Amino acid sequence: INPGNSGGPLLDSAGRLIGVNTAIYSPSGAYAGIGFAVPVAEINRVVPELIKHGKLIKPGIGASLADERVARRLGVEGILILDVEKGGPAERSGLRPTRQYSGEIILGDIISEVSGNRVLSYDDIRTALEKHTVGETIDLTIIREGQVLQVGVQLTAIN
Repeated sequence: INPGNSGGPLLDSAGRLIGVNTAIYSPSGAYAGIGFAVPVAEINRVVPELIKHGKLIKPGIGASLADERVARRLGVEGILILDVEKGGPAERSGLRPTRQYSGEIILGDIISEVSGNRVLSYDDIRTALEKHTVGETIDLTIIREGQVLQVGVQLTAIN
């Protein structure tokens, strides 16, 4: 990627758009190295929203989620719910946050799947949620006190 080419099209050998060039990693400082591009599928998802709303509107469940490092330290496999927004979709769906009772920490619900897709990290859940739109109801598989449950949650816009 030469200077001025960032933002330019990345084409395959048949001339089809496959991405948009963004940057190059060049240990030598020359314009040779590893090029990076945003895939065309991502462009097709994001650009219409930018045109329509002037910003990207991301779907969420209205909950604060634990970082996977924290979850690992606690022996949790999945996404631990730390808190839920008052009146938000997670609370309305009955999802339980992590809480403290008599000096003990009681772990909240653990999200293990989004619409049938396993999630183990924040990146996993973000990627899974971005396949859906605000207002859509998705199915979460959660673990609560050792029991596996299915919960429907209507997605909300997050900042």
